[in-house]
Amino acid sequence: MGSLKTNSVTRARHFASDNYAGVCPEAWSAMEAANCDHVSSYGDDEWTKRASDALREIFEIDCEVFFTFNGTAANSLALASMCQSYHSVICHELAHVETDECGGPEFFSNGTKLLPVPGENGRVCPAEVERTVKRRNDIHYPKPNVLTITQATELGTVYPVDHLDRLSETVRRLGLKFHMDGARFANAVVALDKSPKEITWKAGVDVLCFGGTKNGIAIGDAVIFFNREMAYEFDYRCKQAGQLASKMRFLAAPWVGLLESGAWLKNAAQSNRCAQLLDQELQSIPEVEILAPVEANSVFVKFPEHIERSLHERGWKFYNFIGAGGARLMCSWDTTKDDVRAFADDIRQIIVGESA
Repeated sequence: MGSLKTNSVTRARHFASDNYAGVCPEAWSAMEAANCDHVSSYGDDEWTKRASDALREIFEIDCEVFFTFNGTAANSLALASMCQSYHSVICHELAHVETDECGGPEFFSNGTKLLPVPGENGRVCPAEVERTVKRRNDIHYPKPNVLTITQATELGTVYPVDHLDRLSETVRRLGLKFHMDGARFANAVVALDKSPKEITWKAGVDVLCFGGTKNGIAIGDAVIFFNREMAYEFDYRCKQAGQLASKMRFLAAPWVGLLESGAWLKNAAQSNRCAQLLDQELQSIPEVEILAPVEANSVFVKFPEHIERSLHERGWKFYNFIGAGGARLMCSWDTTKDDVRAFADDIRQIIVGESA
């Protein structure tokens, strides 16, 4: 890693996505331990119970817990459980449910409409929520029923507690329900240095979709109902949608490894630290423009076209971010300081080479 050779360099780690990373040791060990003799299926096993209890412990509340194969299913089914088909869901215009779920929320809710709103640095503004709810109240318009936010946001920022409190007040006053897409929830917990309960149910969140894949698990998200009434017959939704794993212990056991060892926080802290270092390195290069505050594990930048092209030629992989422009650089639980410095050094070498 860190070779400065050009053309088709094989990189051990990239900045394209935290989905690129493998399974962390704690999750892998737990899944291996679950690979024993015959165990009850469909979630009626000790590993699923243990993982659910671990989630109740870290959130300090008796919540309902379900495990799905991925975040699209988690978000789509959770929102469907909070809506009727004639309702609508308010979301940020860059929200994953709007831009990257292939119509999943609409499909599983039999037609619930998404109402995107703007917001600085990926955060939903309470005033925009109120404006959207009050814009129309006639029967011809899909009735707003849910606010969904992403923590950490699609632009790598986080919602501090006071912002969540303002959103919660707005939600309750307007009679809405409150959903949180927590694909990178662990990164937000570390960035804010708050307990999980402070930025979820104590801040008025009814349902959280807690992402495990980007935190070191091979596959799976946890759907957590702090408002247990909203979990009514959710198990049937999971089954109908193909999300009831027959060998559920293999979805649940990695959560045991993450949560009981504290690896979920360790992994998030590592990726956040590397993003901060990457931000510092890139800010020292005048040709690179930072597009958003770096608060979790992503850095959004604008490269000159020739630098971006040369980085790809040197073997670096990263995505251009749809909707916001620029490049998205994601740090993972296994990203190292050497990876960050090698990337920045390649940029500097490209610039020096062009000026020589």
